[in-house]
Parts: sequence; structure tokens; C-alpha cells
Amino acid sequence: MKFNNLDSLNSFSTLKDLPVIEVKALLTSERIATSFIPLGGGLTYNYSALPVSEKHIATLQDLVNEQQLIEKYRALLAGEMMNTGENRLVLHHLTRGNVLGSENKIIADSVEKGDFYLQEAKRVASFATKVRNGEITGSTGKKFNTVVQIGIGGSDLGPRAMYLALKGWAEGENKSLIDAKFISNVDPDDAVEILSTIDIETTLFILVSKSGTTQETLTNFELVKQAINNSHIKGIDPSKHLVAVTSNTSPLATSKDVMDAFYIDDYIGGRYSSTSAVGTLILSVAFGSEVVDQFLLGAHEADVAALEEDITKNGALLDAAIGLYLRNVLSYPNTAILPYSQALSRFPAHLQQLDMESNGKQVNRDGKDISYSTGPVIFGEPGTNGQHSFYQLLHQGTDIIPLQFIGFKESQRKQDILFDNSTSQEKLKANLIAQIVAFALGKNETNSNKQFNGNRCSSLIYGDRLTPKSLGALLAHYENKVMFQGFLWNINSFDQEGVQLGKVLAKKVLDGAQGDEILTAFMKILS
Repeated sequence: MKFNNLDSLNSFSTLKDLPVIEVKALLTSERIATSFIPLGGGLTYNYSALPVSEKHIATLQDLVNEQQLIEKYRALLAGEMMNTGENRLVLHHLTRGNVLGSENKIIADSVEKGDFYLQEAKRVASFATKVRNGEITGSTGKKFNTVVQIGIGGSDLGPRAMYLALKGWAEGENKSLIDAKFISNVDPDDAVEILSTIDIETTLFILVSKSGTTQETLTNFELVKQAINNSHIKGIDPSKHLVAVTSNTSPLATSKDVMDAFYIDDYIGGRYSSTSAVGTLILSVAFGSEVVDQFLLGAHEADVAALEEDITKNGALLDAAIGLYLRNVLSYPNTAILPYSQALSRFPAHLQQLDMESNGKQVNRDGKDISYSTGPVIFGEPGTNGQHSFYQLLHQGTDIIPLQFIGFKESQRKQDILFDNSTSQEKLKANLIAQIVAFALGKNETNSNKQFNGNRCSSLIYGDRLTPKSLGALLAHYENKVMFQGFLWNINSFDQEGVQLGKVLAKKVLDGAQGDEILTAFMKILS
């Protein structure tokens, strides 16, 4: 396989030479009706309001072929070492099924990894079922009615976003729920606030740290243990309220402070870990393992769909390639993710980590400087709230920011109100449609303050309803899009060295700055 820098590719030169197309010149009813790709899980990707003609798409096909993206995806799935920075395999797809089929065996650390992840998934399901039916209780014999995850980064953002995304669906389906909460920030106010809202006697805590040494997580772990001990509830035992998700070589794996441990490994990056025990344990306890099964099925469907070589039939591949065109030819440095679903309120925050931690790189896979831009800045909020916040800049600001809308035909909770001849859900969809068209076509006005130039490009991912299956597909779509873009840029999307320096310096500060004058000066103003 070839790992070439973008500026050395003939197809990229051709792409740069193509004329820039105005969205308002492209957007027709026929284009809207025909420019779509199924993603799996009942989702569809529509790219009609993006500035790409048939020539652009054909050239993007040449680009992904020249850079051998599908071959690289297959190599990753087959267990080739694709995380060059850390010399690790990349196996998060395997946590939701073997995309290349059961005959594809991946041996690492003397273990067949497909079997390993499957067995851990079964252990998670069994444990969650016993918690939900009261077979496993707290130390005083009371049934758990709350679960709290203690973790940070990928151990928090993804699982939290997935939980919030499914809560409304579960309530709409009258599913039996166990309330879930999250503690992530080392700021003690975060943990204290959560602890003030729960009954410790009926709460299960999940400690998530792959290494078992994450400073923020272990600090919050000690705070929680202290709160349990200080509750002075007769017979309470912190270890009977705590479980861990960690590697089988970490100190937590054999700790007497937890009643059980569920295993992940170094081949599952934190921001890619929502379909591992990092995400599935709390989701299974909260909603039931059968709900998680559907979530994993949707992700697997999207993973399989991403094998398609034809860019017009592979939504993740086309989304990635068009994103590169917007970033590297049109020079747009930002992307807004705009879900018209309150359930996805924390999904843009998860995508910030997924995209920016993966593709915020300035060297290629060989550690050499690159001359072109890589990952964009990701931000977003649910509609229609965002319309009354930052959309002003999106519509009339001096910079064009590509937009990706997410919407659904039906609400999750199946509760609505008819007001002024339309329901709430109809109003939500009307706003979504209006924004896409307003951004694309704009409005001509003699009053320049009311002038909308249009040509603000966007894409749309949509489905019937946000369900466990469609959520899994949505998650996997973005994971695969980020992976394909990393391949296009010839960077390693699976390490995160930029996170490490701050950790090292923070430890140095805690050790008294060790003679560092700059650190000491800042310590003085904050002491």
C-alpha cells in the first residue's frame, strides 16, 4: 500500500484545477432527490447542497483510489499495524463485529482478539442483566437504581453522548431505566455536584481507566470512596459499589477496591471506545443489553457499508473526500455539526474529540512535516437553539463554515403538541429545511444589512427516528469518515501525543515545579 503525502498526488492537483462551483447554481429539486447514499442503520447521507459537481466526484474517486483508501481500511480490519506512532493495531471495529467475516482471525498478545472482545461483551451483558434484575445489589442489599461513570476524555464524552442520545428513545418505548450520571472533571465541584444528587446506597460506580493510572480519574475515584465511607450507612462497603473498565494488566484489574473488572486493551483508542466495555457497560446497565445489541448492530452495518469502493455508494468515504476538498482546496478551517435532535446535545462534543484528537496532526505517518492543512475545528449545538446563538456568523460572517445537519422524521419520545396548525416536530423539521435552503441560496436585498449571499455549503444525515441502531450507525459513520480523512492526509489518526505534554507538565507542577521558573511563576499567581 502507498502512503503518499497529499501534495504528491496527481488526482489532488487535478482537483485543485477544477472550477469552484457555487452551491446556488447546483441546487435543484432533481439534485436533492438523487444526491444521497444509505449509511446503514436506516440513515441516509445527502450531499446535494455541497459545492461538488460530477467532475469533482469523479476526481475524488481518483483521489481515494490513488491513495488506496479501501485497501487501507481492509488492512486495518485484518489486523495490520496502522497506529504507527504507538506501534499498535487499531481494532475498535472488532468490538461490534468482524467486518471481514468470521474467517478473519486477529492474533495479538497471544490472544485471538475477536474472541476476546466477544467474551468481554458477554460478561458485560451478564453483569448488567444481574444488576437490572436485582441479582447483584449494593453492600446493604438494596437494588441499584443509579449508575455513575467516572472517567475522562474518551471514557466520558462518547458514553455520555450515547446515553443522552438513547434516554429519550427508551422513555418513549417505556423501557425500564436505571438512571446514569457521569463524573469527569478533576475539578472537585463536578464530583461533589453528582454525589449531592444520588443515594450512595443504591448507586453503582464504574471506574474507567485503561492504564489504571489516569490522574483525574483516580482522584475522583478516591473522592467517591471517601464519600461512601463518610456516609456512615451501616454495613456499607465501597468495593461492593464499584467496578472497573481497564486493561487486564493495570493495577485496577486485581484491585480489592472493586467487585469486578471488565477488560479493554491498547488497540481500542479512547475516542473510539464507545462500542467497547467503556461505553457498553454503562449503556447495558442503564437500558439493557438487548438495546446495546441494536446499537452495535447499527455500527456494524455502517462499518460494512464503508467497504464499498464506489465513492457514490460509500457515504463515509464521500463525506471524508468532500471534507478534504473543503479543507484543502476551498481552505475552510472549520466544520459545524448541527443535530436537529435534542437527544444529540452532547454528540458534537464527542465529535470534537474524535475528529480533532485524531486528525489534528502536523506530521505524516513517517514523522515528517507536511505542507498542507489537516483536521478542521469542529463545533456545534442542537437546532433550533443554535439558530438563536451562532447562526448569525454562519449566515453573514466573513468566513464560510461548512455545515453538517442531522435530522429525523419522528421524535424519540412520541410526545408532541399541535399548535398553530403544526406539531413541534413539524416545526423542528421546517427549521432544518429552511436553514439548509437559506444557507445555500441566500437572499438578495437592497438593504446590505439584510443581504444573504448564500453559497454556504451543507450536507444532511437523516433517518426516520433516532434509535439504538441508527445511533450506532451514526457513530460509526463519523469514526470511519475520520479514519478515511487520516488516510487521505497520510497522518496517523490513532495516537494523540498532543495530549501528553500537558500531563507531564501538570505532574511537574504537582511535584513543586522542580526548579522550572516559568511554572513556578504561574504557581505563585494561582496559589
